[in-house]
Amino acid sequence: MSAPTSHAAGDLAASRAKSPHISMLLRMLVRAAILRRGRAVSALFAMVVAAAVATAMLNLYVDVQAKLRREFRNYGANIILVGKDGASLPADALAHVDSVLAGRGIAAPFGLIVARTGNGQPIVVAGTDFNRVRQLDRWWSVSNWPISTLGQAQGELTGATDAREMGHPALIGVRAMATVAPKNQAFDLSFQGHTLHVEPAGTVQTGAAEDSRIYVSLADFMAWTGVQPSTIEVGANGSPEEVAAIMNQMAQTIPAAEVRPVRQIMEGEARVLGKTRATLLAAAALIIMTAALCVLSTLMGWVYDRRRDFAIMKALGASGRVLNGFFAAEAAALGASGALIGFLVGIGIAAWIGRVNFHAPVVPRFSVLPVVLAGSIVVTLVSAILPISLLRRVQPAVILRGE
Repeated sequence: MSAPTSHAAGDLAASRAKSPHISMLLRMLVRAAILRRGRAVSALFAMVVAAAVATAMLNLYVDVQAKLRREFRNYGANIILVGKDGASLPADALAHVDSVLAGRGIAAPFGLIVARTGNGQPIVVAGTDFNRVRQLDRWWSVSNWPISTLGQAQGELTGATDAREMGHPALIGVRAMATVAPKNQAFDLSFQGHTLHVEPAGTVQTGAAEDSRIYVSLADFMAWTGVQPSTIEVGANGSPEEVAAIMNQMAQTIPAAEVRPVRQIMEGEARVLGKTRATLLAAAALIIMTAALCVLSTLMGWVYDRRRDFAIMKALGASGRVLNGFFAAEAAALGASGALIGFLVGIGIAAWIGRVNFHAPVVPRFSVLPVVLAGSIVVTLVSAILPISLLRRVQPAVILRGE
């Protein structure tokens, strides 16, 4: 027989010699779980809970930041640009802001003046882009959004007679409504000798300065007053570092503007995100520690219940390494089974949390499975260290004599 043939025959014989041992090990593991299914179920349940929590936490950890930032964007701008020294912003400022954002947020321009009502009372009038404000300030309570109209300069600047022939839709603050249009009727506003005929289209209520203002479309505002926007509110998406980078880029791109963060929004967002992450990690760590204690208690009980079995195995010639390996295999099988079941449960929990709290699904991340599987096995193996040390102290003669 040639040398290669003898090597192949030796490998085949070795594999056949190992297969009975592997089959025997599997049968022993299954039989141990069946005979002591009460303890096995309790330990398995603990691992399922730990794996489910870890899976849900890891799935949410990635998505929760994006979803919370999206929720914060509903509360308005986190960056404000104003003209330096009270001046108006350049005409191309909004275009530059949109270029810097590059789809990472929304910006809305605002021009502000103090106009006069028909009876001479001063009132703040703001010109803006209603479509942009509707996306930026979703927290505004608006009864009906106006449809923006293009300003018709000739009619607006010639005087009140011609202006009254054209009604310009406006959004009226709830407090201003009682002053300018208590019966929801049309009214006139004057600024530097020019009159604008206004038709109330809806009301806005925020509990802040917006309640005392009148909002008209930016095109109508500029044609009526000739005043450029002096403020741009920006809702930028991203982490605090990314928002800071956007602010720096805007300051460099528009030197005539002063770029300010909205501290309440940015600090509140950072605080909520930090607390959410800490809560997720603390809850996961606490539950995993509890599961590890439960597994430790179960494995200690297994050693006590099966000390006679281990004594017989030692008496028949089983080495301490074999017994330790068998016990570690039981613990690893327990951890792997709990990880697989807990992973499926955790995906469901993460999806439910996303639907209830963020009204959006959390995408299952199967890349989490290897982490959860390895972590569960590590937890069970660490929990098995103390039972294995007790297993080494088993004395066959003492146990078999019933002592």
